[in-house]
Amino acid sequence: MTVSIRPATPADVPTMLRFVRELATYEREPDAVLATEPMMAEALFGSDPAAAALIAERDGEAIGFALYFFTYSTWTGRRGLWLEDLYVTTEARGSGAGAALLRALAGVALDRDCARFEWTVLDWNTPAIDFYRAKGAAPLDQWTTQRVEGEALVRLAGRG
Repeated sequence: MTVSIRPATPADVPTMLRFVRELATYEREPDAVLATEPMMAEALFGSDPAAAALIAERDGEAIGFALYFFTYSTWTGRRGLWLEDLYVTTEARGSGAGAALLRALAGVALDRDCARFEWTVLDWNTPAIDFYRAKGAAPLDQWTTQRVEGEALVRLAGRG
């Protein structure tokens, strides 16, 4: 059973949103997903796409996906590829789908002259951390992610 990788299409939106919900449950945030199918379709396939996605398939069935977008580094003067989500269904883990998705994304990064390929991983998710380390990823321990959202975002914008 060979795993294949292909670009996502609008028809994949319901499956990708299901995967996002499954990922949120795995990451202990089952009620955190606010995205809807129309929102995801617009973000990925609308007139000004914010992101792109790849689908992992085995025997014609979607078993995982990776959603990514491009960033820009003023230090390198080049774009970077940011992996927002990588998910493989529980039953398909160990099939090579995750590795195939990472390999395909690395190819996208090289094809688009990206200086970096980055993502975050929850510090308790040791299976994912071990998987990423095995693929050559290195932690950026000196950096911490910062986030402003909700009312704090409104206040920061001076609108609240």
